[in-house]
Amino acid sequence: MATISLRVNGTQHVVDVEPRTLLVELLREHLRLTGTHVGCDTSQCGACTVHVDGKSVKSCTLLAVEADGAAVTTIEGLATDGKLHPMQEAFHQCHGLQCGFCTPGMVMSACELVARHPEPSEGEVRHWLEGNLCRCTGYHNIVQAVLGAAATMRQGGGQ
Repeated sequence: MATISLRVNGTQHVVDVEPRTLLVELLREHLRLTGTHVGCDTSQCGACTVHVDGKSVKSCTLLAVEADGAAVTTIEGLATDGKLHPMQEAFHQCHGLQCGFCTPGMVMSACELVARHPEPSEGEVRHWLEGNLCRCTGYHNIVQAVLGAAATMRQGGGQ
């Protein structure tokens, strides 16, 4: 067993884990943050994307012990005081989801894109989201949601 300490969604956690435990397992099974989805177990789909120290990471590719000392944000950590993050709201308003399975990973990836590039083009959004697979939407509404959230965030309407 290894004892690790990490801040998840603003809350400090000290957890004993097996050295082989993946970050996604720690989040879902130990901390009960089930918004982070396990889709493929091979890092192909992006459903498990979270932020580690502000960067998008497929949490099925990172051992929990590698996140020792890190700040982790999951989809549950984006909302503030019961109010959806602008990206979450845009996905809702633009119907950027159907089954919803890919949505947490898409939202987390899109948040990093907009943080890095506040005014992305449609092509940049599509390129950025290539590592996140959606089987339902055809991406059009997802791209529109990201562009809409970026505009809202530039105008000071969000985090």
